[in-house]
Amino acid sequence: MDSQAIVPMERIEKRIYLFRGKKVMLSTDLADLYGVEVRALVQAVKRNIERFPEDFMFQLDEQEYEILKSQIVISSWGGPRRARPYAFTEQGIAMLSSVLHSKRAIRVNIQIMRAFVKLREMILSHKELAKKLEALEKRYDAQFKVVFDAIRQLMAPPEKPHRKIGFHREKEGTQ
Repeated sequence: MDSQAIVPMERIEKRIYLFRGKKVMLSTDLADLYGVEVRALVQAVKRNIERFPEDFMFQLDEQEYEILKSQIVISSWGGPRRARPYAFTEQGIAMLSSVLHSKRAIRVNIQIMRAFVKLREMILSHKELAKKLEALEKRYDAQFKVVFDAIRQLMAPPEKPHRKIGFHREKEGTQ
């Protein structure tokens, strides 16, 4: 564990999303992690926009924003005044450290880069395990098919339960 860590790694990992086929973090989450206001982060980026090409940063479109709001059930996400957040790729996040001039931003950026590396390593490890499993399956006959199917089920990512919004009254007779 890094003694310099100021944000738990799990907190960072939970804020990495997949949009447009890229792993990204949102301006709202990054501002929170860096300890700055979202508008200050976005303002710093806009003052240095030449450092943030489209493959480093993009703004969520309306449909992506609606999907995000439906997945993240937090009251602060609603409201008509809210601007759609920006999504920063790993390269865009690395570039943020050059436009945010605080020691906290630098330290948090280092932790974020480590989280992205850890995520890449996990994905690579999973792919290698799947290849090895496939090779074993080809080598052995059908009698082990049940075992291989069970292992594949264990390797599958767990489905996230859908959160219900609002209050739900219990049906009569179920108390």
